[in-house]
Amino acid sequence: MFERSKIKLGFGCMRLPKDGDEIRLDEMCAMVDSFMAAGGNYFDTAHVYHGGKSEIALRESLVKRYPRDSYILTDKLTFICYENEEDILPLFEQQLSDCGVEYFDNYFFHAMRRNYYDKFERTNAFEIVKQLKRDGKIRHIGMSFHDSPEFLNWVLEHHPEIELVQLQFNYADTDNPDVEALECYEVCKKFDKPVIVMEPVKGGTLANLPEEGKALLGDQNEATFALRYCASFEQIKMVLSGMSTLDQMRENVATFQSLQPFTQEEFALSDQLRAIVRQTELIACTACRYCTDGCPSSIPIPEIFAAYNDRKLRRPFEADTSLIASCVDCGACENLCPQNLEIRKYLKRAEKLL
Repeated sequence: MFERSKIKLGFGCMRLPKDGDEIRLDEMCAMVDSFMAAGGNYFDTAHVYHGGKSEIALRESLVKRYPRDSYILTDKLTFICYENEEDILPLFEQQLSDCGVEYFDNYFFHAMRRNYYDKFERTNAFEIVKQLKRDGKIRHIGMSFHDSPEFLNWVLEHHPEIELVQLQFNYADTDNPDVEALECYEVCKKFDKPVIVMEPVKGGTLANLPEEGKALLGDQNEATFALRYCASFEQIKMVLSGMSTLDQMRENVATFQSLQPFTQEEFALSDQLRAIVRQTELIACTACRYCTDGCPSSIPIPEIFAAYNDRKLRRPFEADTSLIASCVDCGACENLCPQNLEIRKYLKRAEKLL
């Protein structure tokens, strides 16, 4: 799962460097080289990331340039990428081809929630994935999870084949009722499942704190503080970061090369910062962009929510709110949102504020 990784930092490939709609392969190659040279080797992608281009970018920047046994590659079965049982194997083979590999080190059920679980069960996905492991095309089975600790406990009880769990985990979401990160972590600990962290800086929110939070941190880097928080928990074996620039890569690598666990004083400080973040009443969007994939009107929801949050924090912002009026109120975006956001309500709120 985490063989030969010298640092606890994983390269999340959902926010790669782009020029318009195209991934910048030159910068991607430089980031991969910097990451591998520092002792990192864990890469996380999915078929939906960057509209299907993330897997291909990894093939060009990583797979074609490094020996297969030098890196760990995680891909995912995403519920919106297939309809029927017959679609799963062709999708999986397409993923192998797009990545340019013969097997995945880890293969996850993507964004596990109660309603998505029903589709995985109905389409026999669990049995198919177990057979792929028996066939040697998957080394380990896991899931990324977005639901309650009670449901997590149920899934792990009924599916012992799931060997590792990816959780949204950061100091702002430890007791967030929509995430319950700390309780979900304790469930994983109970079942002795290694935890991989996603959204350690909550889609950038914890890297751009309100001024009161910045003042409390003093000279400490906001993103570094958030990453170190996650890495300070024993059951957490890897912390993913969706890095978009070479500078971000170098900064995060430096954090993990000289990683210092949190002190009790720093845990207390994280409690203060969590309270400050909540008081700002920001929209808890992590810019995963799943909502835009399902929007029939192509409304740039993450950009609008980012502008809303900037406005609340009294920062400069840019937003084109004209497309909000084209919303047909279908709710497709909300069905896809892993944060369970009431997106239609927030769009109306953003239109008024901006």
